[in-house]
Amino acid sequence: MTPRRPATPHQRAADALQRATGALSTSAMARMEHDLPWFRELPAEDRSWVGMIVQAGIREFIVWYRQAGDGPAPGGNEMVASVFGAAPRALAGVINLQQTVDLVRLSIDVVEANIEELLDPADVPDVHAAVLHYAREVAFATAAVYARAAEVRGAWDARLEALVVDAVLRSEADETLLSRASALGWTGRGEVAVVLGAVPGDRSESDTFDEVRRVARTASMDALCAVQGDRLVVVLGGVTEPRAAAEVVSDLFGDGPVVVGPVAADLSQAYGSARAALSAHRAAVGWPEAPRPVRSSDLLPERALAGDGHARRQLVDEVYLPLLQARGTLIETIAAYFQHGCSIEATGRALFVHANTVRYRLRQVAELTGFSPTDARDAFTLEIALVLGRQSGRA
Repeated sequence: MTPRRPATPHQRAADALQRATGALSTSAMARMEHDLPWFRELPAEDRSWVGMIVQAGIREFIVWYRQAGDGPAPGGNEMVASVFGAAPRALAGVINLQQTVDLVRLSIDVVEANIEELLDPADVPDVHAAVLHYAREVAFATAAVYARAAEVRGAWDARLEALVVDAVLRSEADETLLSRASALGWTGRGEVAVVLGAVPGDRSESDTFDEVRRVARTASMDALCAVQGDRLVVVLGGVTEPRAAAEVVSDLFGDGPVVVGPVAADLSQAYGSARAALSAHRAAVGWPEAPRPVRSSDLLPERALAGDGHARRQLVDEVYLPLLQARGTLIETIAAYFQHGCSIEATGRALFVHANTVRYRLRQVAELTGFSPTDARDAFTLEIALVLGRQSGRA
């Protein structure tokens, strides 16, 4: 019978640690209860999973230490699987990275605090060195777990955000829209407006989205972003005045016009703002001198000429009909004013009234519609509204 070879000091220390696994795990759990307030506040199921991670960490340290004397010790992906494989990946959303680091540190402290009682004094220095090495390896493994979780979560959030913005653009708001937006951090405060412009060419999509959210948050607004073809779409929440809100993010769009739709009561009704913004962005080429950003309502003439039925109806309902219903002389005066080259004196002679009467009526037009006949851009809008009103047959 071959005589049994005596255990090496390394094997002797590993055996002693193996026998103490249960005691070390119990000590670690007691320390967690005492030293980590956030652990005490976790639900029972999550506490159980966290406890399993700690126990696995101690157990795998012993396995790792034993193998370190007999051959290559596990590391990297093997360590991730052995230490964190006991718990679901969803736990990365329950405890944060700093809390996980606290767990690792506590587990190592427990082992270090007990090894002098468990081991032969001659073996203690070697185990101390191994504990420090193992702690460093687990720290890297922990960072890898959270980095992958963040990457997956980021990809999922991007897809969810694109779905929400697409639902707004397609007028497909339903009961799930707000819950999906809430999952992305949308608070639902205040009114909503949609801003459109070109995708910037000097930064990545993710960097652009992050910067849009940052500047919007600084201005106390929510922001959802998506790219639709060559357009960057930004849905802003907490809007008071649409153009002022759009100015906050306008520098983050690419070259070309940036347009903002009218405010909507909430996200479920934001399709109206999106529809107006889309129409205005397509028609904006007709007004190269437009400010940036520009309101969709400022592009009503271009939108109407491009075939936007909503813009045509808006010009008839909000410009032509109020003039028609206020006083017949206003329609007559504005028509004569345009017919005579926007000359007040010529208009007065044509209508057999004093020039001051013409001026008074033109001021009434501006007060009633918000468009001043003496401003070239406003006059263009009024003339288009007059033509569309006549074509509508509404009198």
